Formats: sequence, C-alpha cells, structure tokens
Amino acid sequence: MQLRFQLLPGAYVVAKLAGSVPAFPMEAKPRALFSLTLTDDEVSLVCEEGGVPASAVCASIQRDWRVLKIEGVLDFSLVGILARITGVLSSKGISIFALSTYNTDYILVQSKSLPAAMSALRAEGYVISE
Repeated sequence: MQLRFQLLPGAYVVAKLAGSVPAFPMEAKPRALFSLTLTDDEVSLVCEEGGVPASAVCASIQRDWRVLKIEGVLDFSLVGILARITGVLSSKGISIFALSTYNTDYILVQSKSLPAAMSALRAEGYVISE
C-alpha cells in the first residue's frame, strides 16, 4: 500500500493548556486540523497558529509545526504505518509529533525540519502533495 501525504497549509502549535477544561468554547471553525485531547492529567491542543481560542490559557506552547496528513481513510486492521513513517524520519534525526483520528494519522514536524522530512519520505516512495 503506497501512502500519500498532503502538506497542510500554514504553521501549527502544540500546546498544553493550564488547568482543566470542562467546557471548551469554539470561537472559530478550524480550517484543517484542530485537536483537543483531555486526559486525567493534562489538556493538549493542536491547532493552526493564531487559532488558539482566546479563552485558552496555555501552560506551555510549542510553535512552528507543519502538518503532513495521510490521505484517505486508514483501516484499523493496518499494522505498522506509523512505525514505518517514524522509522524513516528518526533515521534522519527528525523529531515528530504524531496525532491520530478515527480516519487517519497526522505527522507534525518542526518547520525547520520539513524539507529534510519531505526528502526522506519521498526517497522511501511516499508521495507528498503540497
């Protein structure tokens, strides 16, 4: 199975929100990716830079991430998809932040590492549309 990526436009942030978030208001509809993850010990947010809701208080924020979205719907029976992708990138010393949804996976890389990441993935046969 040949995987195809779509490079989402713009830069993204990965943030840890302060405190708990019982109700999280959405001030604007996200254009591409907006992920809010709540666990018993943290609340994490991934969204476009400039898309952090005004009501959110960030305890920590990492800026300037780019997003590679795996195109299409990934069946739950597929094995090793992220392992192969992260293996390619880790062999080049490229750090990632991975995010999965019901349908697909997203690979976030720092903007400064994007050219090397895209080159490494393409060298392994992955197709990336920009």
